[in-house]
Amino acid sequence: MSATEIPQPDLVLCLDKPYHWTSFDVVKKVRRVLKMKKVGHAGTLDPLATGLLIVCTGKKTKTIESLMADEKEYSGAISLGATTASYDLETELENHQDISGITETQIRQTVKQFLGTITQTPPIHSAVKVDGKRAYDEARKGNEVVLKSRQVFIKEFRITKIELPLVFFNIVCSKGTYIRTIANDFGKALHCGAHLHALRRERIGNYSVANAVTPEQFETQFSSK
Repeated sequence: MSATEIPQPDLVLCLDKPYHWTSFDVVKKVRRVLKMKKVGHAGTLDPLATGLLIVCTGKKTKTIESLMADEKEYSGAISLGATTASYDLETELENHQDISGITETQIRQTVKQFLGTITQTPPIHSAVKVDGKRAYDEARKGNEVVLKSRQVFIKEFRITKIELPLVFFNIVCSKGTYIRTIANDFGKALHCGAHLHALRRERIGNYSVANAVTPEQFETQFSSK
């Protein structure tokens, strides 16, 4: 190796993605700090979600597919009484409905419908590709988007707190699960409409957000080396 060459690190990084950052924003930060191009992440988080984003560099990018296959754990809140086109707060609230008759018993009973293997359709505002184009790009242009349903596995779905219109939850699920779709379908099941109010990824396999650093902390750590 010549004196001008810099060894490329092979790393698996646990980063805590900030609110409003895209997953690619985090990847770009890592690329800039490490001055390397071979960087990828193991599973997209929506801009309005926070939490664990695993970023791999160098030869460790070969492990991305296996990491993406691991089960995921999320915490968050579903807001009852209104829907949105994106199933979260990215788009305007619509279809407002009265939720005064919704009881805690109904909410807890409804959870049972979402345990085990279920069928769900990804939101049209998602990164799923249709004919080579991202669904969210077509949706934002006002074009019709038809996505195929898929089967996913919900290992755990616990209600941790109810402060209507918000229902706080913890979910452990398989690869490919859209929590936004669960929120939307949860509202349908209760006949009152709902959308995802907040989402945080807590865990991917054995990697926990408790051991993650923010992009700023990552930059400070590596800049000091």
